[in-house]
Amino acid sequence: MALVSFEAGAQMSMVKPMQFGIAAGAAIPLSDFADFVSTGFNGTVTAALSPALIPLGIRIDGAYNQFGFKGGGEHARIISVTGNFVYKIPAATVSPYAIGGAGWYNEGTSVSGDQSTNNFGWNLGGGIMLPLSGFQTFIEARYNQVQETGGSTKFVPITFGIMF
Repeated sequence: MALVSFEAGAQMSMVKPMQFGIAAGAAIPLSDFADFVSTGFNGTVTAALSPALIPLGIRIDGAYNQFGFKGGGEHARIISVTGNFVYKIPAATVSPYAIGGAGWYNEGTSVSGDQSTNNFGWNLGGGIMLPLSGFQTFIEARYNQVQETGGSTKFVPITFGIMF
């Protein structure tokens, strides 16, 4: 009985209601966007609110994605700030989750004289969270779509991160 109480108490102490994190990985262009740019990179900072008694949390992400033009030299970049809901699927150690949300996306290029644009966008994806001693690691993939006049930009960052 004491062992069961100790184990349940240890699991509860690992739950942190507020976490901060960083992530990095590849950013893969899709659809028409992939005709002009090649696979790039992603860097993300995040703040998460995860209540202990329910599987639904909130996450605010700031991300920087950069893609090289296929012609060489210049690059395209997408900076975003999104609000997301995270639904954690209960599991013993490795915890899968679904994530989705919307927010502000700023698109620009390194081409001289080119103007950046601000647009609405949304994302939807999933990941796996692995709790370690004092922090958690995660790997996730998210489909992003940025709405533009007359079309949209689509890409998928695949990232590995750490939550503290």
